[in-house]
Amino acid sequence: MRLAFASHTRVSWVIAFKRLMATVPILLLVAGCGREEVRVYRVAKETQAPASSAPNEAGSMPPGHPDAQSTPPRLTWKLPAGWEELSPGEMRLASFLAKGKDGKLADISIVPLPGSAGGVLNNVNRWRGQVGQAPVTEEELTRLAQPIEIAGEPSQLYEQASTAQDPSARTNILAAILNHDGIAWFFKMTGNAALVTEQKPVFIEFLKSVKFQAPAAQEELPAGHPPIAAANTPPRQTASADASTDGKPKWHVPSGWQEAAAGQFLIAKFLISGENKSQAAVNISAAGGELSDNVNRWRSQLALAPLSKEEIEKLVQPLAVPAGKAMLVDMHGTEKTGQKARLIGVIVSQPNQTWFYKLMGDEQIVEREKARFLEFVQTAIYP
Repeated sequence: MRLAFASHTRVSWVIAFKRLMATVPILLLVAGCGREEVRVYRVAKETQAPASSAPNEAGSMPPGHPDAQSTPPRLTWKLPAGWEELSPGEMRLASFLAKGKDGKLADISIVPLPGSAGGVLNNVNRWRGQVGQAPVTEEELTRLAQPIEIAGEPSQLYEQASTAQDPSARTNILAAILNHDGIAWFFKMTGNAALVTEQKPVFIEFLKSVKFQAPAAQEELPAGHPPIAAANTPPRQTASADASTDGKPKWHVPSGWQEAAAGQFLIAKFLISGENKSQAAVNISAAGGELSDNVNRWRSQLALAPLSKEEIEKLVQPLAVPAGKAMLVDMHGTEKTGQKARLIGVIVSQPNQTWFYKLMGDEQIVEREKARFLEFVQTAIYP
């Protein structure tokens, strides 16, 4: 059995903030076949999103948040026999593959996200939706929780079983969330239902083997390694004559849009007023994550049920922007007040950062402002 070391990697997720942080290192050590190979990474420091029932796009740090200049820990674990270690990927600190008989597969991932990352209930209900299960309440969630230990700390494991009629098509999900020093650590196994059930004890032992350690000395990214950008931290780049120097894109704001306080976790915010005190807002953030997770986050803000990755791929539309590749989604639903609402979201991919533009509010205002909103997105010049 080999021991893999990695530190807290930086993923871009739902939040963005305005000042650059220093970087801290991580060390990845893979031992096997009598040899040890050491890979060294430099990653951006972690910050925490405000705790809430859903990812917050504006707000202040919660009480007890660690100093922004503190160094995140390294994560270590024991790799179970039969698991294959894969490349981490943009969102993941680590990825593994478990193989069973007849080509059965299960994917295992470790993903760190700032703050509460939406809360346990929202995430469990999202996972339940992915396997065809109905959402649960807080009280029902408590009954479903299976106590386990991760890194010597108490946590809960949630098991989501597929409702598919065909046994061969059933996909189960095992997942646990550990909140450690202002970071939500997601440990998840997804795959063939029979294999996931078989691997459950192995997965639990893997969680017990996880440990947090102090950060290593500063090191550089290996040659050819993709940059790891901090969520909420626009990448350090040389400013041009056309771009701002504070991490905020330069754009042409339509007339009638009133700039508002963006809060700690937004790059910018604009308010748009309509008749009878109706209103819509434009929020801009720099975040990351899978397309399906972000679109389902927006759907939850409209009281809409989550969709599968396949359904979301059919929902989004490509959008031409001068800055690169973009995707557009247009959805109708209701706000928390019960009022009908519409949301138009644009996701713009840049080399080191993903930018999220959201126009949401009164349906008539959103319809009226749609063209100007898209033009606004297309005028952006990134730092």
